Amino acid sequence: MNKRLVIRLQSSILLIEAAAMLPSLLVSIIYRDGATHAFLKTIGLILLFALPMHYFSRPIEKNLRAKEGFVTVGSAWVLLSVFGGLPFVFSGLLPRFEDAVFEAVSGFTTTGASVLTQFDDAPRGIMFWRSFTHWIGGMGVLVLTLALLPQMTGRTSHLARAESPGPSFSKVLPKMGDSAKIMYLIYAALTMLQFVLLVFVGRMSLFDAAIHAMSTAGTGGFSNYGSSVAAFNSSAVDVIITVFMIVFGINFALYYRLLIGDFKSFFKNEELRWYLGIALFSIVAVSLLIMPQYGNFFSALRYGSFQVSSIISTTGFVTADFDLWPSAAKMIILLLMFIGSCAGSTAGGMKVVRITLMSKNISREISKTFQPRKVQVVHLDGKGVDNSMLFQISLFICAYVILTLIGAFVVSLDGRYDMLSNFTACITCVSNVGPGFGAVGPTRNFAGYSTFSKYVLSLLMLCGRLELFPILVLFHPDVWRKG
Repeated sequence: MNKRLVIRLQSSILLIEAAAMLPSLLVSIIYRDGATHAFLKTIGLILLFALPMHYFSRPIEKNLRAKEGFVTVGSAWVLLSVFGGLPFVFSGLLPRFEDAVFEAVSGFTTTGASVLTQFDDAPRGIMFWRSFTHWIGGMGVLVLTLALLPQMTGRTSHLARAESPGPSFSKVLPKMGDSAKIMYLIYAALTMLQFVLLVFVGRMSLFDAAIHAMSTAGTGGFSNYGSSVAAFNSSAVDVIITVFMIVFGINFALYYRLLIGDFKSFFKNEELRWYLGIALFSIVAVSLLIMPQYGNFFSALRYGSFQVSSIISTTGFVTADFDLWPSAAKMIILLLMFIGSCAGSTAGGMKVVRITLMSKNISREISKTFQPRKVQVVHLDGKGVDNSMLFQISLFICAYVILTLIGAFVVSLDGRYDMLSNFTACITCVSNVGPGFGAVGPTRNFAGYSTFSKYVLSLLMLCGRLELFPILVLFHPDVWRKG
């Protein structure tokens, strides 16, 4: 393994994290919230740690192999989360290290699960950083690094592919650095558009609008209010956030196709049609199921559409306690936690494209039972899908379910919560959703778990955000052998 190159990349990523804290530091200075020292200390520690790494690790060979790409991505996210949690510790908002790491992991992975219980007097700079981690992590820290430092290494596609959500990375331009820049420009433009609309409706301050725009863009769900979006009690705010949660759950490569005038590719994309179809069906079904609780269909539609959009996009904002909804509605919510949104979006979950291809593959296997000699090919967007890709997807889904079950068992050893709470806590962490059911429901949080369980859940969040293997590969002994 080219350890010098891996270390060099790690140091570059940490230096970018230090730079990313500057907006939060500025917010802290403007509002005089008493947390300025927390950012200064953290930035100082990062520089103290990263600069020697950067200086003494000049690689001779700059070509990045697949193994090194996975190791770089997996270990970088661990380091980012550790250092990203320090402002919470230094500010005193989350003085326990495991809580700070949990919150930072939840932020960068855009999960939105929280251990925070103090919102009223929380420093604004810290709350800004909390949501800004969503915005950075949504599109990908390594993708941001490629956009800012495109020439730092050869064969950067291994970094992007290891971090990109979905079976494959959507490369819109020949050069990976150029693709990363285009993606981030689209991302920033959509975030700014939502920010302007939230300010325009007049129910949010500039600070509130920035917090919720960044959290929506990253499909994370952190709010600066304990009751989340419900604190605004505004149908206009609900509608804007609902629409943008769906928008950020769409593959960003499709937005590029729109920009260059390729409308056909956008509207004929099969994953997009499945995604919107699942969302629409779920909205109608949930709204009908909860209508008796809300008195009329329009009120039910307001809350049903918001929560369905929040869960399928894995954002995790709440305007209603869906833990009190009928069992059938809760079952739909649970299934949506597994499915998630589109590949190449900022959302989590298994991804709609995988569910689509598995559904077609199952249909093909059923057909083979009575037509064994007929040659049948699974198609997506009119193109045949290789059997090796279908095998990889099957393997991913199996690993996803097994990891969730193992996590649920390990967390249940605490003996603190019931089976439903522990199971959905693990589902929501692996799928990067945020709220679960029971003790981790929409009106509660993860603060009651033990230190050990918080680290386990943090690991599950990292696995889910990086599509399992960049984290799991760190535990494989062959990765650390020479060659």
